[in-house]
Amino acid sequence: MKIRIGFGLGTRGMTSDHERFGLLVDDLERLGFDSLWLSERIGHAGPDPLVGLAFAAGRTQRLKLGTSVMVLPGRSPAAVAKAWASLDRLSNGRTLPAFGLGLRDPKEQQAFGVERRERASRFDEALTLVRRFWLEDGVTHDGEWYRYDGVTVEPKPVQQPPDVWLGGRSEPELRRCGRLGDGWLPSFVTPDQAAAGWKLVIEAAAEVSRTIDPEHFGALVPYAHAALPEPLLELFRARFPDADPADVFPVGLDALRETLLRFVDAGASKFVVVPAEEPDDWTAELEDLAEALLSLQA
Repeated sequence: MKIRIGFGLGTRGMTSDHERFGLLVDDLERLGFDSLWLSERIGHAGPDPLVGLAFAAGRTQRLKLGTSVMVLPGRSPAAVAKAWASLDRLSNGRTLPAFGLGLRDPKEQQAFGVERRERASRFDEALTLVRRFWLEDGVTHDGEWYRYDGVTVEPKPVQQPPDVWLGGRSEPELRRCGRLGDGWLPSFVTPDQAAAGWKLVIEAAAEVSRTIDPEHFGALVPYAHAALPEPLLELFRARFPDADPADVFPVGLDALRETLLRFVDAGASKFVVVPAEEPDDWTAELEDLAEALLSLQA
């Protein structure tokens, strides 16, 4: 099992400054992190994920480039396929696309112009089309939300096609991952919850005669150095009123390493670690993380 450690900036988007973001990207490449993951939140200060990943692609040769996640409902599947295929070619096949329905936030939903009740059906139809545009010429489709008559998207990606990662924790989200995804990258879960969710993903895939690579089971793991910031505690309490924050947010790098090892014992091997707060010095932060975690990569 190949353990890989990636780094993410989370939905709050901690830095969009040219110098600081550039140094972060350079250090991730220099230190040997597997990947960089950018999230999408229209109303927060982080960069658009594809723009940020394109910037990172131009500064690196090895670092993989993922989204955690890019919102699909409200976008043209053809335009999404074009953008990702372009990034995949220009990065020489280093993309890790991960798509989602979008946050349950009225302002975010307004920004994408999609009613909440429409998101799931739009997502399912759009994801199928994105994959077809990556693989086929002359795509014809007459569906509930999208209609195409012989449309071809060029260029095609280097990866044929890129693996698509999905997140989510609810049973419908897990079953969608089994039906449509190539990998599962949940967030805000314990190792035991992840193991149970992965079992359901595999069962849902088998129901439609699909298989998912066992290497494509991971987790996004937030961490803190001291007490969690109050806004994160409030978010956690709202979502998990009966849970202990320490089960989901390890505090300290030793605890973070132990948490990742528990995920490995549960069968996961691909990780994205996300700091709870932006550090004063990205280089020092990433060097400490590298010392604590990168020996796990194998």
